[in-house]
Amino acid sequence: MTPRSWLFVPADSEKKIAKALDSDADALIFDLEDSVVPAQKAAARDILKHLPKRSGGPEWWVRVNPLGSEHHKDDMDVLGIADIHGIVLPKAESGTDVIQLSHRTGTIPIHAIVTETPASLFGLLSYRQPGSPLAAMSWGAEDLSAALGASSKYDENGALSFTYQLARSLCLAGAVAAGVQPVDGVFADFRDDAGLRYEAEAAAREGFTGKLAIHPAQVPVINAAFSPSADEVRHAEAIVAAFEAEPNAGVLSVDGKMVDRPHLVQAQRVLERSRAG
Repeated sequence: MTPRSWLFVPADSEKKIAKALDSDADALIFDLEDSVVPAQKAAARDILKHLPKRSGGPEWWVRVNPLGSEHHKDDMDVLGIADIHGIVLPKAESGTDVIQLSHRTGTIPIHAIVTETPASLFGLLSYRQPGSPLAAMSWGAEDLSAALGASSKYDENGALSFTYQLARSLCLAGAVAAGVQPVDGVFADFRDDAGLRYEAEAAAREGFTGKLAIHPAQVPVINAAFSPSADEVRHAEAIVAAFEAEPNAGVLSVDGKMVDRPHLVQAQRVLERSRAG
C-alpha cells in the first residue's frame, strides 16, 4: 500500500513511540534528526534497536541525520532491525545523495526530503535515475526558510510565499518524473483540523498521494483526504468501463461530460488508491 499518512515520532521518546504505534498511520517515521538533541541521539538509537517485534501495522521508517553529519554513520547501525521498511533522508540535494546512501544500505527504500537547502531547488529532476532505491519524495519549508534567512515563510495573507510554493511544486513534479510517491509537507498546527483538511484535500487534488504528519491527531484527517470518496470511485469506474467497452475510442461521454485518455489515466489512479486504502 502507498502510505497516505507519514507520522513523525521522536525516536528518543518511548511514550510518543507507543502512542504512534497505536495510531492509524500508514507509515511511522522514527526521527533521529531534528526532534532529537545531540545528547539524546545515542539513547534514541538504542530505543529503536530494542523495539518489540510486530506483525502487521504501519510501515516503519527511520529518518537518519543528513549525509556528512557527524551523527549519520552511527545512525546506520539501526538499519539492521528486521522491521525497518525504509530510510528517510533529510536535506537531500540531488539524486546523487540517494545513490550515495544506497551504497551503504543496498536496496532498502529511501524517502528523500528534497527542498530543505537552497541548492536542493536546482536538483529536483536529478532523482530520475535508473536503479535508484528511491520510493518517495517530500518537501519541507522550515529548514529552507532558515537557510535563506527568511523571517517568515508566509506572506501578509498567511499563505505560503512564492519561494515555498515553488519548492512544493518542484517536489511534486520531480517525484512524478522519477516515478516515486509525491508526499506533501507538514501542517504545523496539529490543533487546526479544518486547516489541515483544507491543505490535505488541496494536495490530493494537485497530485500528491500522501502527507507528513507531526501528531497522531492529524492521521485520520490525512487518511480521509487521500482516500477517494465513494462518488470519485463510482465516476472512475464509469470511465474505465466506458473505455473497456470502446477500446479504440479517443474521446467518450461519461456522466454527460466528455472524457479522453488523460481522464482514463486519472481514473485508473483513483481506483488504485481506493484498493490500496
